[in-house]
Amino acid sequence: MKNVTGIFYGIGVGPGDPELLTVKAINAIKNSNVIIAPKTEKKDDSLALTIAKPYLREDVKIVYQTFPMVKNFEDTPEVFEDNKREILSLLREGKNVAFLTLGDPMFFSTYIYIFRLLKNSGVEIETIPGVPAFLAIASHIGYPVAYGNDILTIIPATAARENIIDAVKKSDSTVLMKVYKNFSEVVDILDAENMTAKAVLVSRCGLADEKVITDINSRRNDKLNYLSTILTRRGDIDA
Repeated sequence: MKNVTGIFYGIGVGPGDPELLTVKAINAIKNSNVIIAPKTEKKDDSLALTIAKPYLREDVKIVYQTFPMVKNFEDTPEVFEDNKREILSLLREGKNVAFLTLGDPMFFSTYIYIFRLLKNSGVEIETIPGVPAFLAIASHIGYPVAYGNDILTIIPATAARENIIDAVKKSDSTVLMKVYKNFSEVVDILDAENMTAKAVLVSRCGLADEKVITDINSRRNDKLNYLSTILTRRGDIDA
């Protein structure tokens, strides 16, 4: 007799505004018996769950899973393996399980680690895209990210300084994500390339405590949230 398992959904819930979820994402959430709400060791809540809350079924089971803030899941494989086993157990009970993630599931997401662990486990997986924060920011503040033959580079500010410098030098338009630990250093890099004048930083886009900074030089010593992104470019935005 063939084993019947539930569907595993990887759902991008966007950057913060619940209205940015796609119809497909909402339908998948409503079709799920279990919601996996990822959180870090330092926090008890899940922002992704908060965003999806308007669409949850009344009888849905919420399972919080903790994920360490690491660059490679190979650094703490036991944590990811434990989370994988819990998800597989739920799926093999015939339950549909939704894993919520900020932004898009395949873009700098914890979901990627779980997807890699589950993709050869014989379960049905459906990954549903979401709006990445930098695109939500661009629309929100009226800032074209790229047009014409622009070369766009998306850089995690957690990368090595020399890699950031090299990438910025080759770009017409630049997105810098996770600008929270080294904001002042990032400003120095952009300043050297004459890219601070057109830079805009947005933190926690679409949330109640959203912050928009248009003069990053004067605010370079601000303490920032993890969800902080800079958009900048060389040419005129209105060209």
